[in-house]
Amino acid sequence: MSYVSGREPTTEARAVKVRYRQADGVFAETSWDLLVSAEVAAGLPVREFRWYKGRRHYSGWYHAVTGDRLVAYESRLELARILLADFARDVVGIAAQPFQVWGDDGVRTRRHVPDLLLTHADGLVTVVDVKAPYRVDVPEVVAQFDWMRKLCLLRGWAFEVWTGASPALVENVRFLAGYRRPERVAVHLSVEVLEAARVQADVGGIERALAARHPADLVRPALLHLVWSGALSADLSRPLSAQTPVRLASGEALEG
Repeated sequence: MSYVSGREPTTEARAVKVRYRQADGVFAETSWDLLVSAEVAAGLPVREFRWYKGRRHYSGWYHAVTGDRLVAYESRLELARILLADFARDVVGIAAQPFQVWGDDGVRTRRHVPDLLLTHADGLVTVVDVKAPYRVDVPEVVAQFDWMRKLCLLRGWAFEVWTGASPALVENVRFLAGYRRPERVAVHLSVEVLEAARVQADVGGIERALAARHPADLVRPALLHLVWSGALSADLSRPLSAQTPVRLASGEALEG
C-alpha cells in the first residue's frame, strides 16, 4: 500500500469502498485505505466491454510491452494515453478500468471508474482519467474529478486528467509501437546500430553507414525498436523521417 510519507489512513479513506477484478477474474471489494495497488495493476477491467454496430466510441485491446498484457480501451483518446504509457520508461504497470470507487463526497454519494491506473518504477501510482477537452469544464465532470483527486491524495497517489498531447508526438509513438516487440525486428543488429549512432547524426546517416553490410529494411526496424526501448533518443516533436536526429540515450553502453 502507498501513503503520503507520515500519513496514516483516515476515517474518510476507510469510509470509501472499492470494487476491482483480480487477475483470475474474481471480483473483490475493500475500503479505499486497504486497496493494494499491485493487485489492481495485475487485475482485469472492472467492467465488461461491449462492441456493437453503430457504437459511437472506438473500443479494443492493445497488447502492451509493459507487463506483456492486453490493455482495454474505450476510445482512440484512451488508446493514445495507453500508447504513451507503454512508451514511458518509468511506467512498469498499466491497468484499464482498474476499479470502481464509491463514497460520500460531503454533498452526495458518488461512483466512479477511472480509465487507467499506472504504476511506476519508483513506487508512485497514478490514476488517470481521459476526457475530451470540450468536456473537462462540465460542472459534473469537474466535481467528479475533484473528488477523485482528493481520494488519490489520501493515498499519496497522483491523479491526472488527460485531454491529449501533441499530435506529432502521439502519431510518432503510435508508429514506433509497431516496432515495440523484439521478436519482430532484427535485434542482432542493435550493437551495430548503436555504434553507428555514435558518429551519425540522423536515421538516414545510420542506414547509410550500415548499407554495405545490411539492407535498410532490416536496419530501420532495428533502429526504431531501439528508439521505442529507450536505447536511442529521437526528436518526436516532428514526423519521423530519414532526417530525424537520433543519439545514444544517456548512460547507454555498448556490448562487446
